[in-house]
Amino acid sequence: MQTYFNDRHALHQGRFEMFRGRLVPCFELPDRVDHVYAELLRRALGPIVPPDGDFDEVLLAKVHAPRYLDFLAHAWDEWVALDPAHAQQDALPSYWPTRGMRSDLLPASFPARLGLFAFDAGTPLTSGSWDAARHGAACAFSAARHVAAGRGPAFALTRPPGHHAGFDFFGGYCFINNAAVAAQCLRDAGAARVAVLDIDYHHGNGTQAIFYERPDVHVASLHGDPRHDYPYYLGHADERGEGEGRGFNHNLPLPRGTGFETWRQALYEAIGGIARTKAEALVVSLGVDTFEGDPVAGFGLRSDDYLRIGEDIRGAGLPTVFVFEGGYAVAEIGVNAVNVLAGFLGA
Repeated sequence: MQTYFNDRHALHQGRFEMFRGRLVPCFELPDRVDHVYAELLRRALGPIVPPDGDFDEVLLAKVHAPRYLDFLAHAWDEWVALDPAHAQQDALPSYWPTRGMRSDLLPASFPARLGLFAFDAGTPLTSGSWDAARHGAACAFSAARHVAAGRGPAFALTRPPGHHAGFDFFGGYCFINNAAVAAQCLRDAGAARVAVLDIDYHHGNGTQAIFYERPDVHVASLHGDPRHDYPYYLGHADERGEGEGRGFNHNLPLPRGTGFETWRQALYEAIGGIARTKAEALVVSLGVDTFEGDPVAGFGLRSDDYLRIGEDIRGAGLPTVFVFEGGYAVAEIGVNAVNVLAGFLGA
């Protein structure tokens, strides 16, 4: 398996996030990816390379709004222009448009635009956020192109993660939706239908929102019940898609405390649904915050279970791109993530 590694990921390193009324050190840290990288080297699962140099920026505009991308590209400079002291301080939103307010007009005020495009106060925007996120999208693009060319499975090892980022919003530590970039790349390469399988503990609300009205990308997600778990406002079982996309969204919410056998039955159901859509390629949003020791989640999976997960995904029989998402038990994250890849490869 070829891994495309975002060697610029550490440019994004938030200082604090807002959590339950107070600023706390960020859970989403560069160490997450560094541990996975070290485990890949130790187990020698395949080459680790940088993303291709010819990333097509037009692809981003197929999954994200141009005005949103423009905001991300210039946000840090605008933040510092407000006050030079901001150079030592991450940007977090303070205002949001809620029901009854307008979001079609782009405010001139930077703090207002920051709130327009953010859906939480837990995703700090830093000096390197855009560079790291854009390079991560290049990794997803490169991995998808590798798979589309028939060169075997590929892994995009990157952060910040992506599955909470929507068409025109960021949050949940995510700025660009890497799984959506990979899926769109596979579509552009000729796959009539692509499936996204999201196995992160938290529902990939951004991925769902991007493809919710499209029949060419089927989104299946196993996650914590949104009545109790982030991102709260999407991820219910009755969300099946709209318009032409009706029937191509499949949510499998599970209660806190779910163990592997119950979780695995949901995985079988998701893979069965993917088979019925006749998908020709698969993107896996690979989050390992389903681990029993994860500090921000609530399932009970153990390290050996991730080997079985990889084997089950291999059973789908599809050309597969893995895209790294969440997982915050840093000491175990490398073993858990690489176990999925090793199980998929039969290693």
